[in-house]
Amino acid sequence: MLDTIISGAIEYAQTMSHWETTAVLLGVAYLVLAMRQSQWCWYAAFGSTAIFSWLFFDVSLVMESALNVYYLAMAVYGWLAWRNGSQESPDLPVQRWGIQQHGIAIGGVVLISLISGWLLTNNTNAALPYLDSFTTWGAVLTTWMVTRKILENWLYWVVIDAAAIYLYIDRGLYLTAVLMAFYVVLAVGGYLLWRRDYQAQQASPQAA
Repeated sequence: MLDTIISGAIEYAQTMSHWETTAVLLGVAYLVLAMRQSQWCWYAAFGSTAIFSWLFFDVSLVMESALNVYYLAMAVYGWLAWRNGSQESPDLPVQRWGIQQHGIAIGGVVLISLISGWLLTNNTNAALPYLDSFTTWGAVLTTWMVTRKILENWLYWVVIDAAAIYLYIDRGLYLTAVLMAFYVVLAVGGYLLWRRDYQAQQASPQAA
């Protein structure tokens, strides 16, 4: 299995799409900038997702293609949300969810993934419909969490990106699979950085 993946990756690298390379580089830029809470992350996100929308549709990952159209809208919304913050805090602060909010969020993702996976199985020729649905709906939720600077978004990304690795290897998008593996590592770093900022906020006189 490992030999097959490695040989496939080498063969693919020789004919790799320049568009996929560009999308991957912009995707890495987005995540690194998001870790630093930089507004520029949303510009990188818009460019990356515009390219991926077409790439995923071309390899029959219907839900992933639709997800990237959603990402385009969220890139615009995220830019506005981070820029405007709120009346109380012009710069949007890092926030946390309680156990109940997480329970509702996770339960909702699992339920809607089962429904859309079943619909795709019975009405389309989509590849890996249940896994495709899970990574899609999980990412829909988690992307919105990023726009609101919910700390735990990074932990959600670890799970989603890890699941997406298999999805992309199965579809022959080896470079994108490598990107997802890199994302898992960066998501851990993002969580640690945002947690540090959150703790600093809580310790500040204004938070007291």
